[in-house]
Amino acid sequence: MFQRILVPLDASARAEKAIPVAARLARASGGTILLAQVAIIPVLYESYGGASYLGDIMNTEIQNAEDYLKTMTESEKLAGIQVETNVLVGAAAPTLLSMATMFKADLIVMTSQGKTGMKRWVLGSVAQKIARHSPIPVLVMHEAGTTPVGTSRDSSPVRALVTLDGSALAKTALAPAAQLIAALSAPVPGALHLLRVVKPLTYDQKKVDAGYIQHMQEQGLRSAKTYMQSIVEHLREGPSGKLNLTITWSVALSDDAAEAIVQAAESGEDAGQGGVPGRCDMIAMATHGRAGLQHWVLGSVTERVLSATRLPLLIYARRKALFRRPSRRELPVER
Repeated sequence: MFQRILVPLDASARAEKAIPVAARLARASGGTILLAQVAIIPVLYESYGGASYLGDIMNTEIQNAEDYLKTMTESEKLAGIQVETNVLVGAAAPTLLSMATMFKADLIVMTSQGKTGMKRWVLGSVAQKIARHSPIPVLVMHEAGTTPVGTSRDSSPVRALVTLDGSALAKTALAPAAQLIAALSAPVPGALHLLRVVKPLTYDQKKVDAGYIQHMQEQGLRSAKTYMQSIVEHLREGPSGKLNLTITWSVALSDDAAEAIVQAAESGEDAGQGGVPGRCDMIAMATHGRAGLQHWVLGSVTERVLSATRLPLLIYARRKALFRRPSRRELPVER
């Protein structure tokens, strides 16, 4: 269960869209929300008035950020939740990633667009950088997209589409997705729908018999379905089986994995035999997968899905954190 949830903000209403989701998770787990804002000091200022003038600008930016985060902690959305705030100075993405490590966050919730301007960081590119390099799961919501929960405290079922490609790495998205959906849906059951997209076989009709290729394609689909059934059994017998979840699965045949994933999640179309899920509230993916004849490279597919869908996307890359000593500008500001 997620206990320390990092929410990057930039004083925009768009970025604040992440707060109700983080609040729902924190209430379910009894966890803490870490609100963070990065104060960006444009290089342009350094040519005006030297270090003294730049120091005044920095102090003003930091004070504005502190005042803003204090206001956020007093909002009704966060009532009854333990909240910590930190203002940092530096480049947005690496600074936030350093903070996630320093403060032992286990989930980042953020919106994919933020307020633009000379003094603001653009959460679109920042979200992509964080999702690509974060050692912990990242839930990315789109500025104009949906959220997996409403703004009220009433619980409602949440359904996630989790993509698999037959690789061990792709399966690492299952556990965080199961925990997230169970927490967002509590106390009612959540739902996971597992999807595997199999790429159609191509062949030269002059060199290969079409019947043989069809046989191999059908064999590949049967193998994929057997694999999905085994994954569902494994989930039900493991820790995820203790969560309040329903689990279904399907296998789709498509030469465009990203398109198939988005279509299945947004329209509920299902080509499998393990249950028809209906429209999903979010998608969960690993950022890399094993390449090969029947496998998709989920790194590139994940970024395409992130660009194509308006559903929230949980992205997980199981990698070791890149530990390094933070610079003075990346340390929390103490007053």
